[in-house]
Amino acid sequence: MFLVALSFAYFAKALSGSYMKSTITQLERRFDIPSYLIGVIDGSFEIGNLLVIAFVSYFGAKLHRPKIIGVGCVLMSIGTFIIALPHFITGRYEFETSVRRGENSTQNQAPCPVGSPADLTQSCEGESNLSMWIYVLLGNVLRGIGETPVQPLGISYIDDFATEENAALYVGCVQTISVVGPVFGYLLGSLCAKIYVDIGFVSMDSITITPADARWVGAWWLGYLIAGVITLLSAIPFWFLPRSLLKDPEKSTAEEKRKETPLWMEKWMKFLPTLRTLLGHQVYLIYLCVTIIQLNSLIGMVTYKPKYIEQHFRQSASKANFLMGVINIPAVALGIFSGGLLMKKMKLNIMEAAKFAFGTSLIGYFLSLIFFAMSCDNAKVAGVTVSYNSMETISYDKHSVFTGCNSDCFCSASDWDPICGDNGITYVSPCLAGCTSSAGSGKNTVFSNCSCIGAAGNFTASTGQCHHTDDCDRMFPYFLALSVITSFIISLGGTPGYMILIRCIKPELKSLALGFHALATRTLAGIPAPIYFGAIIDTTCLKWGQKRCGGIGACRIYNTTAYRVAYLGLTLSLRTISFIICIPGFILLSHQLKKEERNGIHGALANRGAELEALRKDDFVISNLDHSQQTSDNIIDRETQL
Repeated sequence: MFLVALSFAYFAKALSGSYMKSTITQLERRFDIPSYLIGVIDGSFEIGNLLVIAFVSYFGAKLHRPKIIGVGCVLMSIGTFIIALPHFITGRYEFETSVRRGENSTQNQAPCPVGSPADLTQSCEGESNLSMWIYVLLGNVLRGIGETPVQPLGISYIDDFATEENAALYVGCVQTISVVGPVFGYLLGSLCAKIYVDIGFVSMDSITITPADARWVGAWWLGYLIAGVITLLSAIPFWFLPRSLLKDPEKSTAEEKRKETPLWMEKWMKFLPTLRTLLGHQVYLIYLCVTIIQLNSLIGMVTYKPKYIEQHFRQSASKANFLMGVINIPAVALGIFSGGLLMKKMKLNIMEAAKFAFGTSLIGYFLSLIFFAMSCDNAKVAGVTVSYNSMETISYDKHSVFTGCNSDCFCSASDWDPICGDNGITYVSPCLAGCTSSAGSGKNTVFSNCSCIGAAGNFTASTGQCHHTDDCDRMFPYFLALSVITSFIISLGGTPGYMILIRCIKPELKSLALGFHALATRTLAGIPAPIYFGAIIDTTCLKWGQKRCGGIGACRIYNTTAYRVAYLGLTLSLRTISFIICIPGFILLSHQLKKEERNGIHGALANRGAELEALRKDDFVISNLDHSQQTSDNIIDRETQL
């Protein structure tokens, strides 16, 4: 029952975590924030975890572990509900649009207003001074706090009360279930991204944007409510499980005493010298550096991969999340499982495991270089990526969107309400395309008499960006195939790589080594990676959205080439550094193994010498005993004769 409950808790926390990553672009657009702030929100989970991990790990074993895990699940659930809270306390989502109806009229206002620029000012009423994304951050911190006891206390409970031969199987079951969680998390993200954020509160006929639009926000809050309910349900069984599963009361009492009467002061005095010994272990230190750098690369890449698919290959958020859940995550899970199986079948020692992990990572690295060749051209947007006379120029400022054909219109350069002209070029807004009239409503609005579209200016345009069925669409399946192959190959080295950590350290240092490794990777990879990846991605933005009361919002269009180079370049640069550090690591590991082998031979010889010496002593004692026995026998014989 405990195994079932813990597996469900693992599933719930993995589902919530992956759903958070699937909503990155939705949160950016809903709260009008740049990518680096999303990185801060994503990393806040690790911050919450670190706040209480020492306390939970140290004192958790003394308390009722199932109930502590239950409390953690309840906190995770509350945190997940808090993330969804801003949707219910703020107004409806208002995206930038030029399609507005006149007051008390069913007629559309002219896209190209003639008047003074003062007419374009918007009201700031209803705009909250408090940034709503703060609630998302605080909710994620609480999720991190709640998740803390699940793994250490859950695994230690299994280890304490399961039989030795079953413990490994039970832990394997829990880890397998935790891999299934992200699949459902991304699929839930895909489903919610298709649904409009204010579904049920606005007429969908009046919505002029589609899920492929840069302003579209899906029902991000709905997934958090579902994840929160699942997490809350996972807490229930833990309240009915016993503190101990030992049937023998004497054994149980002895177990409690053993946990309640440690020599705290003595342990603390030993802690710092032990930590110094651990950090003085050169192989462990290099392993720690390599994994921290590789995890920076991995976490940054995974966090922004759905966004990369959206921006570079012009796919909807729903499709990007669906592909992550159905293709990428299973490939990683299969790779980790296959790596462990291969290690068992091939009976790899520590050096062979290190070479195997390095080899798979290197093959994945060279395959990843092909992604640079899978390029897509920038979307043709007048005044942003091409000039109004169709000449390519990837430099944007607010003056470049104004030209002779729209000089009669008083347009705002900060608006982003793209329309697709009959000439195949996207215009930032109907006003900047010089359109003087429009007909229809919602997604079916058609703009006409557009002075900037076509030589005579008599072409029409429709809402949304132009979608070019060019080489990019043909390239996308190859990108997915290569992504699956590289994910699988890199994951093959996951288990052998982890075994290096376990085997290169002395048994008495193993527990501290694993704990310090988890702490270091969370602090130096889990928290900073999403932030600086997001900040670098922000530098490739060509056109920022504008908040109603001023200030930069979410990015509307990126420089595709710069985005690809920044995202892939940063990912592969970090892995290059890790490979360079691996070289001295291999040398030191080889020296350590040779030293251990020599010590083993000397030890064996010493033991053999001791055994021979003992045998000689035994022979001497036996011969003395035989001699004394013979003497006593002779005396007895004489006494008998007498």
